[in-house]
Amino acid sequence: MLVNAIRQFLRLESASGLLLIAAALLAMVLSNSPLSKLYDALLNTPVEVRVGALHIAKPLLLWINDGLMALFFLLVGLEIKREVLEGELSQPSQIVLPGLAALGGMVVPALIYVWLNQGNGPALQGWAIPTATDIAFALGILGLLGRRVPTSLKLFLMTLAILDDLGAIVIIALFYTSNLSTLSLSVAAGALAVLIVMNRLGVTRIAAYAVVGLVLWVSVLKSGVHATLAGVALAFCIPLRRARPNGGPPPLRQLEEDLHPLVAYGILPLFAFANAGVSLHGVTLDKLLEPIPLGIAAGLFIGKQVGVFAFTAIAIGLGLARLPAGARWRDVYGVAVLCGIGFTMSLFISSLAFEPGGQAQAAADRLGILTGSLLSAVWGYLVLRWSLGRAEPR
Repeated sequence: MLVNAIRQFLRLESASGLLLIAAALLAMVLSNSPLSKLYDALLNTPVEVRVGALHIAKPLLLWINDGLMALFFLLVGLEIKREVLEGELSQPSQIVLPGLAALGGMVVPALIYVWLNQGNGPALQGWAIPTATDIAFALGILGLLGRRVPTSLKLFLMTLAILDDLGAIVIIALFYTSNLSTLSLSVAAGALAVLIVMNRLGVTRIAAYAVVGLVLWVSVLKSGVHATLAGVALAFCIPLRRARPNGGPPPLRQLEEDLHPLVAYGILPLFAFANAGVSLHGVTLDKLLEPIPLGIAAGLFIGKQVGVFAFTAIAIGLGLARLPAGARWRDVYGVAVLCGIGFTMSLFISSLAFEPGGQAQAAADRLGILTGSLLSAVWGYLVLRWSLGRAEPR
């Protein structure tokens, strides 16, 4: 049953990676066509909700980034909790290798970006952009290689990417919050306390958690802490080991199953469409070699593979872990390269670091993300196709 669930998960994420590519390409085409003004107007369409004194007004782009992406982070939180309690992260020995690899994949790209942007205060806000890995894209590329990929290698990449997401959540919470509202934080704390009590009392109705979770999201949105963190907090409160009265799966598994298609085939492609539109008008090699796009592209393409592979080698060299079963060093290197596909998470962090349309950096960062992610996808695929296609015994 567990093996079938893993296969289903991998198959779903692989398919969504192709949809992500299509959505990003469509955004690029629209941004560089006579329809670019229509594309921009769509994303800047004002959308507001008012209930009494409560008023939320944002352009459509921010409803996608702050609202729909909260559901993405809810799913990430559910996956992390399940893996910690029952899966690949439940044993310390299982965490060491992907954990150290994820750490290297965050530290080295950040250092490269900071080195290339030192002395430029505003640009340094984007130091975390190249630290992210897009699990959907990475697994999508890996899925193109079919059954030649050892299951252990897929699990290594999946676990590494989940830990990478956890690192991104911590980074967002610590470094990308501002103008905190004491009242809103108090309401958020109260909603979180209610969720914890519901969990301890054995409440299994998903609808009940959804109602309190909505209160949590609105209060976090108004507090100055990024609203997507409400999704993670809600996920950690959803019960995993309690059966539902109707005999169905536990709430966490049911919600995870329900959210996967919505996130994979709806939210992430929509986010890619809304954030990947980069005008190439006037883009030259000199533009790409400017500190911000170069720092991001180099961080993703060079920093990620160096950090992941080096920290993996250190862990194995010190006897702290072993290579994934059935995998070789060149296979691990190919996976390390794929970790440089930052795309969704990098775009998300860049939307926090640089206000869309508010600074010159806002276009430069997306150019760097697309360049670094594309190079990582192509080179990683070629390396793994060569490595996994070799006939010599493993």
